[in-house]
Amino acid sequence: MKLNELAPPKGSRRKRKRVGRGPGSGWGTTSGRGDKGQNSRSGGGVPEWFEGGQMPLARRLPKRGFTNIFRHKYAVVNLRDLGRFEADAVVDLAALRRAGLVKGACDGVKVLAQGDLTVSLTLKVDKISAAAKAKVEAAGGSVEVTA
Repeated sequence: MKLNELAPPKGSRRKRKRVGRGPGSGWGTTSGRGDKGQNSRSGGGVPEWFEGGQMPLARRLPKRGFTNIFRHKYAVVNLRDLGRFEADAVVDLAALRRAGLVKGACDGVKVLAQGDLTVSLTLKVDKISAAAKAKVEAAGGSVEVTA
């Protein structure tokens, strides 16, 4: 069997209904849309969320809080995850992405102190907790806060 000989099973595909092709087809004139009204017009119809003119749900419900458009989203990395790097390695955002520890969009990296660090590393991060900084320096590493 060749690729050009492949065909769908008999009866599994149906031709689309062609409407508006004259009275003999049974789907002429109004093309199955009825006689008048918004849904019979071209470009007519209402969106799925339209509620027939009653007050929409999104406007009936109370609004709370706000969205801070200046919010920064930091990727959080714990010290226990940094053990996979070799000793004396420089760990920055690019290295963390290569290691799979940071995925998706973020405004920077913050290191937290969960777990222990056994190798000495040079961290180039945007934020670090005081406890994490102390643990990195105790392991013989150094920290550069870039932001």
